[in-house]
Amino acid sequence: MEFRRLGRSGLFVSAISYGHWLAYDAPDQEERARACVTAALDAGITTFITADAYANTAAESVLGRALKGQRRESLEISTKVFWPTGPAGPNDKGLGRKHIMESARASLRRLGTDYLDVYQAHRFDRTVPLEETMLAFADLVRQGHVLYVGVSEWTAEQITSSAALARELHVPLVSNEAQYSALWRVIEAEVVPACEREGLGQLAWSPVAQGVLTGKYRPGQPAPAGSRGADLSGSGSFIQPFLREDVLVRVQRLRPLAEEAGLSLGQLALAWVLQRPGVASAIIGASRPEQVRENVEAAGVRLDADLMGRIDQALDGVVETDPALTTSP
Repeated sequence: MEFRRLGRSGLFVSAISYGHWLAYDAPDQEERARACVTAALDAGITTFITADAYANTAAESVLGRALKGQRRESLEISTKVFWPTGPAGPNDKGLGRKHIMESARASLRRLGTDYLDVYQAHRFDRTVPLEETMLAFADLVRQGHVLYVGVSEWTAEQITSSAALARELHVPLVSNEAQYSALWRVIEAEVVPACEREGLGQLAWSPVAQGVLTGKYRPGQPAPAGSRGADLSGSGSFIQPFLREDVLVRVQRLRPLAEEAGLSLGQLALAWVLQRPGVASAIIGASRPEQVRENVEAAGVRLDADLMGRIDQALDGVVETDPALTTSP
């Protein structure tokens, strides 16, 4: 496994991190989740990323149980706060001080740890003064419950403003968790440069574009039964922008490039993300241990400039680059 610094901080993360969100629904989902976490640990992954809202807090609990008994100092555990949890009361969501402080304590309890390596704001909250949000994060750092702070899907302007407050409050703001893949590059024009100026590293989620870049969705064919593309409700809605026929045709043009490099299509997509400026880690998800074992093979792979250029040529015309699409309510 390759390890990289997260932004300009002193924290190292594994180049492939494990995103734990219980994306599948099955009677044995905890057993399967534990198997995937075990496979991640065996493969050298030390960075585990989740959120309190995933599976309505159950993802944190399952991850906490799966990591029980591991040496805590050898892991980097990150979770997020913003989306509603609990009975949907007026303070059960957002980035107000009350919700942040109560959510942090609850996340620590569910994860079975007394501190978080990185605590991230899951979205920007326009209804709360940014000063209130950053002060709450600062207090969690002072109390020792949080080591580093990050954001997720914030715009360049929001990141710049939060970084100014972070410096004033002496808060280690170190990460931006953003959707990023060879098909979805909306952070490149504005967010990545802002993060580089402010010292934040990218934690790239959906590096295989919800599975589309693995090549399992074929043009002119229905989505495989049981796949995310076959169920567009809930989390499956994220895949819709990538299921267009023109996108699927272009993705298949990557297949000979992957074979030339001795990689699967998924490994090629991960290696591409890991070579982009500012990326500290690519977040993988899995419903089976063998998916974890395949994905980690992308760590440390270097694609030459010619191959990177041919990937761009193969996908030309279907890559989304509009910075206005950075998610923020």
